[in-house]
Amino acid sequence: MKILFVCLGNICRSPMAEAMFHQMVEEKGLSSQIQIDSAGTSNEEEGNSPHPGAKKTMRRHHLDPTGLVSRPITKSDFDSADYIVCMDEMNKQNLLRMAPAEDKRKIFQAYDIVPGKAGTSIPDPWYTHRFEDTYQSLAEALPYWLTKLSHELNRN
Repeated sequence: MKILFVCLGNICRSPMAEAMFHQMVEEKGLSSQIQIDSAGTSNEEEGNSPHPGAKKTMRRHHLDPTGLVSRPITKSDFDSADYIVCMDEMNKQNLLRMAPAEDKRKIFQAYDIVPGKAGTSIPDPWYTHRFEDTYQSLAEALPYWLTKLSHELNRN
């Protein structure tokens, strides 16, 4: 099973989500069953490591940002991902424009799975520089995704 986290530049929210979800999946012993990646809807930051504020926040929470490099989403990502989880409505609209018709059903916002919070955005720290707020929002939403994927793996 593969989950892909997406934001605009792939230097703040989606790499934080990738690192957080890696840790969560590892702690549950599911690393051999769940693949995790991240990408951006833009190629503007391609090749760059996460924003310094994202790195600082990840390290504060014992997450390793090493090896995370921004890249744009590709056709093969749409083909291979089971779930494409983006951070806000703008990301979702961009993905829906880019996605092949058969892959549009894979696209969700991170909070769509959280009861009472569908459509809520993960705050973009690029503008606010409040990386901890972003981390806390992801920490609220991502466990729901892990539960969903775990249940699906158990059914198969």
